[in-house]
Amino acid sequence: MHSDIELMVQVREGEIDKLALLFERYKKPMFAYFYRFSGSRETSEDLVQTLFYRVLKYRKKYSGDGKFSTWLYRIARNLAIDHYHRDGRLPWDTLEDQPADVDEQADRLLVRNEEMSLLRQAMQQLTPQEREVLVLSRFQGLTYKEIGQICDCPEGTVKARVFRAIQSLKGIYSILEG
Repeated sequence: MHSDIELMVQVREGEIDKLALLFERYKKPMFAYFYRFSGSRETSEDLVQTLFYRVLKYRKKYSGDGKFSTWLYRIARNLAIDHYHRDGRLPWDTLEDQPADVDEQADRLLVRNEEMSLLRQAMQQLTPQEREVLVLSRFQGLTYKEIGQICDCPEGTVKARVFRAIQSLKGIYSILEG
C-alpha cells in the first residue's frame, strides 16, 4: 500500500489514475468536513467532487513536503470559503442549519437533539475564527500543527485559539443550558 505522499507525487508526475486511490481514502472525511458547514448532502458531495478536481488542477504545485492531508484540507478550506463567499457567509457561519442525527434510539435522540441544538447555538455565538479551529481540531481531528499550516499561523497560535474557543464555548453553552 502506498502512502498518501507517494500517491500524490505519482499524480503530480502524470499518473492521474492514482488520484482514485486518494479519493477513496479521503472522500468520507472530506464529505464530513463540508457537511458540517453546509448541512446538505448534495452540496457536500458537489464540494468533494470539486475538491478533487482542484487537486488534479493544482497537482503540479504539490511539493511533497508535510502531510498530504494538510495540503488537501488547505484546498478544501479555500474551496469552502469560495463556495460560501458567494452568498456573503463564511462556511463556519452555516453551522446552525445542520440537521440532527436520526440514527439513534428515540429516547436518546431527544436528549441528543437538545444538546446538539444548544451546541449549534453556542457555536454560532463564537467568532468565525473560533468556530474554524474547533471544527478542524475537534470535528475533523487535525493536529494543531496541521491547522497552523492550513490557516497560515504558528502552532502556538492555534493552541491558544482552540483553548480560548473551548473556554468561550463552555461559557456560552452553560448560559444557554440555563
